[in-house]
Amino acid sequence: MIKRFIRRVLGFPSDAASRVPREKHGLAREAISPAAAKVCAVLREAGFSAYVVGGAVRDLLLGIEPKDFDIATDARPEQIKPLFRRALVIGRRFRLVHVMMGPETVEVSTFRAADPETAEKDEHGRVLRDNVFGTQEEDARRRDFSVNALYYDPATEEVVDFHRGLADLKKRVMRVIGNPETRYREDPVRMLRGVRLAAKLGLTLDSASRAPIRRLAPLMERVPPARLFDEMLKLLLSGHASACLRQLREVGLHKGLLPLLDVILEQPLGERFVTLALAQTDERVLAERPVSPAFLFAALLWHEVLAAWKARQSRGERSAPALENAMDEVLDTQCAKLAITRKLTATMREVWVMQPRFEQRSAGRAFRLLDAPRFRMAYDFLALRAASGEVPAELEAWWRTFQSAAADTRQAMLLPDTGPKKRRRRRRKRGAGAPAAEPA
Repeated sequence: MIKRFIRRVLGFPSDAASRVPREKHGLAREAISPAAAKVCAVLREAGFSAYVVGGAVRDLLLGIEPKDFDIATDARPEQIKPLFRRALVIGRRFRLVHVMMGPETVEVSTFRAADPETAEKDEHGRVLRDNVFGTQEEDARRRDFSVNALYYDPATEEVVDFHRGLADLKKRVMRVIGNPETRYREDPVRMLRGVRLAAKLGLTLDSASRAPIRRLAPLMERVPPARLFDEMLKLLLSGHASACLRQLREVGLHKGLLPLLDVILEQPLGERFVTLALAQTDERVLAERPVSPAFLFAALLWHEVLAAWKARQSRGERSAPALENAMDEVLDTQCAKLAITRKLTATMREVWVMQPRFEQRSAGRAFRLLDAPRFRMAYDFLALRAASGEVPAELEAWWRTFQSAAADTRQAMLLPDTGPKKRRRRRRKRGAGAPAAEPA
């Protein structure tokens, strides 16, 4: 009795899992990808248990198509790999197996234990090392949210539920497994992940899970920059970036993630600019169109670059060096927290540097700018600035018309049988000094 009470206080309501039949949850095995179903079948035939787990089960129950399927099993990596023709053991801290079947790669992990007494932690409670194998119940206990701790058995079409995840999904609630403060201290990224998933899935963090976030937000400063960058990229490219950032501000988690975002959103033009950039990004992601992370980060940080640029010019610096120094200043501040890759920052710089060049509309300079490798991205950036009211709409309209006119002019200058190879053959036939044929 005392044990049950302690487990209820800690968020672990029962020693036994609830096995929910298909009649109550409605998830059929046909919804599982053929590769995931095959992996589970092979593991079961070899005498092991195997379940589709985590986000895939959650998404299917919410009517969302999963991006991938993960499998959890009691088999060890060295027992899994020989069962499949194309399998690769990966990971150093905790080994996983990637099983390749056709175009699909299925990640297979062994049940992991989560013992807060033996896990290696730092002085703030962040878990540094806890990678040991365990039971299915222990594996469910170490997962972050109840809706992510659901196991689907394709053989019986049952959902194995240790932490009332199905009930939370029906209530559209996300709840931390265990004591929220302890779990956030173990891994501060859980706070960011909770906000991102809640916004993406249309769920609500329950009050107990939300309460400690504002107070524990400074723990994010101890998260490695590379990991924080990955999480922020997932948030910004989730298709629900606007909702995610609103949630971050509501729970007090935005400070320190994008250190300059607060300043940007306090400026009327900056807020409109960022809002438009996020809305366009969400629209492209949901329409499954390509999105450039460099463009998005360039948009988020542009108004800080702009403010630093103007401040330097007011102190007497020339325009071009002032812009270069402003970019260095902003990126140094940002990259100290988020490990934005050099490839992205190089592209961001190209987009920023081209903005003042759009104001130079002489024919020669306009054609040279049109031929720049990043012109299209920089022009889209200009269009965003015009839509937010930062630059005159006439400037963007001029460049739109110029692009169309330049394309028509270049098309008219081509020979009828266009193409570089045909043109080279014609030149060889004419001879090196022969006059060019007139276009038809």
